[in-house]
Amino acid sequence: MQFKNSIIALSIATAIAPNLVVAQDSDIEVITVTASRMDKPVSAIPNTVTIIDQEQLNEQLRTTQDLSTIIGNLAPSFSPSRQKMSNTGETLRGRTPLIMIDGVPQSNPLRSGGRSGQTIDPAMIERIEIIHGANAMHGLGAQGGIINYITKKPSGDNEHHVNFDVTVPNNLDSDGISFGTSYSFSGESDSLDMIGAVSYRNNGVYYDANDEIIGVDTTQGESMDSQSMDFFIKLGHNFDNSRLELMVNHYNMENNGDYMAVKGDKENDIPTGAIKQEQPWDAANNQVTTTSLTYTHEDIAGQQLNLQFFNQNFEAVYGGGCWSDFYDPSMEGSDQVTLCGTGTNGESLYYEQSRNKSVKWGMKASLMANNIADSGVSIAYGLDLFRDTTEQDMVMSGVSWVPESTYDNIAPFAQLDYDLIENLTLSGGVRYEYAKLNVDDYKTMYGYGNKYVEGGSPDFNETLFNIGASYKITPALRVYTSFNQGFGMPDVGRVLRDGDNFQGPNPSIEDTLALDPIVTDNIEFGADYQGEYFTSKIAYYRSSSDYGARMVDKGDGSGSFVIKREKSLIEGIEASVTAYIGDNDDVGVNLAIQNGEYDSNGDQSVDTDLDGANISPNRINLFWNHNFDNDISTRIQANFYMDKDFKDENNNVYANFDGYTTVDASIAIPVYSGTLSIGIQNLLNEDYYTYYSQTVGKDTRYFKGMGRTATVGFSLPF
Repeated sequence: MQFKNSIIALSIATAIAPNLVVAQDSDIEVITVTASRMDKPVSAIPNTVTIIDQEQLNEQLRTTQDLSTIIGNLAPSFSPSRQKMSNTGETLRGRTPLIMIDGVPQSNPLRSGGRSGQTIDPAMIERIEIIHGANAMHGLGAQGGIINYITKKPSGDNEHHVNFDVTVPNNLDSDGISFGTSYSFSGESDSLDMIGAVSYRNNGVYYDANDEIIGVDTTQGESMDSQSMDFFIKLGHNFDNSRLELMVNHYNMENNGDYMAVKGDKENDIPTGAIKQEQPWDAANNQVTTTSLTYTHEDIAGQQLNLQFFNQNFEAVYGGGCWSDFYDPSMEGSDQVTLCGTGTNGESLYYEQSRNKSVKWGMKASLMANNIADSGVSIAYGLDLFRDTTEQDMVMSGVSWVPESTYDNIAPFAQLDYDLIENLTLSGGVRYEYAKLNVDDYKTMYGYGNKYVEGGSPDFNETLFNIGASYKITPALRVYTSFNQGFGMPDVGRVLRDGDNFQGPNPSIEDTLALDPIVTDNIEFGADYQGEYFTSKIAYYRSSSDYGARMVDKGDGSGSFVIKREKSLIEGIEASVTAYIGDNDDVGVNLAIQNGEYDSNGDQSVDTDLDGANISPNRINLFWNHNFDNDISTRIQANFYMDKDFKDENNNVYANFDGYTTVDASIAIPVYSGTLSIGIQNLLNEDYYTYYSQTVGKDTRYFKGMGRTATVGFSLPF
């Protein structure tokens, strides 16, 4: 595959982690990345890493509470936010990332559903660690990398903190006002330290730049016209050389269901709209409880122990519709369903909606020995155990759409670092993945083939490798390279529920190749410079999978996707430059350029561009931070999304993206002992369609982006 624009990207030298480190080289060593499984400093990891610290997070929260938008602003190889409850199609380096909270997986490997991005309120987060590119550090699901939300820690002082913010649209309409508040407390005694927090958010409707209500996604889920609550607590006790810590986070987001969509017309440039009308089904919602119990010991026979037990209980209800897919002759006359129309063949149609339920249990155990016998060798090794039980059923009829499926995973691993010579660190590792999928006999729904499918227990095993090198040419300049493999499953639920994946007189899940695992190879070359006056980073990566999993719209207007298993290849460049102008100004530019193709005809040669559901656009981010002597701080940032044509195997354009530019500005002002902030998102009131809508969306999902909004917030510790 010919990679385009690479020369431009190299010459601009921009990209991924603005303000990842400060100017002094020594400071980077104190920033350790817990997601690396070895608690490595950034400078020892032979990969592109983004650390969004508390200060950067607070800067972004002045203008938006959407985590996907925040990540995209600071790590531009992440897809633009859909500005919806669903994060389907939001990728990192063109592939699905593994999202975690304190190392606990939030992604759902058996039935994705696109809701893993809505499991925690930003008020509970201390920092965000992003490791770019496929890897197997935490096992399943990190084809695009890892996004790890690190929750807040006790401060050690008896401290309280309140936050309040209100957002108003450009037209000042009361229906568009959003507000949120949070309260946290932190303290410690001789035997216990703790931090607890609660937050509430009420989102109004969203308006575009023309002051028109943006269309609602009544099926996949809507963040506007919604309410969310989060309850968080973390308790810890320190022993001699050890610590025991319990974390519980419960997050609930519910759409109010007060608006219905008005179908747009993509061909004639008419966006999907919305009218105030109660939805005739349960509004979409997310309920997620994440729990972890972590024990660490600093010295067990000279080794550090990290032992974590975790659980996640996930339930997502999707909005309803009146579709022929869910018609079943056996439901005629049933009081469990409500008639909503008649199909093209005269069949009765009913309102229906689905619910995704997933329960995860797991254990992560690792031991780490540093600089064994002064040899320069450090090793981490351990064992991960994981179980996920998932089912997707219909809310009204109770019929199972995706049969209850249990995924069991056992993965021993070992990781080695070797300081071969001064300033040169070699790293390598191996991880063995054994997985088994258990599914009982079941029947696909009437609209999905009405087939009896024999269950079974197919198992898979993969041995995954990584190798890397990091060399400091000077104290300020580092180069690195790495090869990493990532392991994942296709969306098992989409495969099981679709009868087209099962052929023959006696179909069985043992016979379909669509359930085979995905192995992704990621090669990376990069360089970092950290000087007194500026820092810069640049990395080239190549991500390939011989048997990938591409999401394809089913084409029936329901917004459902099917999985296509094909070879895929993605190449890209990420870069950044941050200049320190005097003591008060940081000016920077970040860039991400990528190109991805897949094999459309099965000849093992990639030939067709990946679409917007599978790859993010090329973009440039600019920013300027200024700190006044009186502690007032400001930030201006701009996102330039570049035009892109998507071409098929015959070089014909099958879709296109009309790029756009958005500008945000914010200010933070000390007021008494607190901070008053004012932020404006889309300052210039750019009129645009979202990236997902332009490249993937149909008439029912041809959504415009949000117009200008102003947010006023106040934060007070006491």
